[in-house]
Amino acid sequence: QVQLVESGGELVQPGGSLRLSCVVSGFNMDNYPIGWFRQAPGKEREGVSCISSIDDSAQYADSVKGRFTISRDNAKNTVYLQMNSLSPEDTAVYYCAVGGICRSRYDLYPAGYSYWGQGTQVTVSS
Repeated sequence: QVQLVESGGELVQPGGSLRLSCVVSGFNMDNYPIGWFRQAPGKEREGVSCISSIDDSAQYADSVKGRFTISRDNAKNTVYLQMNSLSPEDTAVYYCAVGGICRSRYDLYPAGYSYWGQGTQVTVSS
């Protein structure tokens, strides 16, 4: 069965960095794009980034471009999200997901992805 497990979320000060991990199982990660999404309290879930399975090309939401970097290690069945220059606006539960496509930033919509992890909480606060 498809399973995605996120980790790495914690409380961090503004300007700080975090690296989130998403370990996947139950499918061959080599063949599928993986996406990161987030949901802040009282807001809809939104796309953050995704990485292609073909050439490891990445897409980013405008709000995180230049600060976040997505990468994948197929040998470890893991996708990472390196987050730098964090601000309170980045506070949210972060989810990884599979089952969608990743050709442009317009593919970063939650309904396009089928399988989800349980999420990891990121809180940016002083």
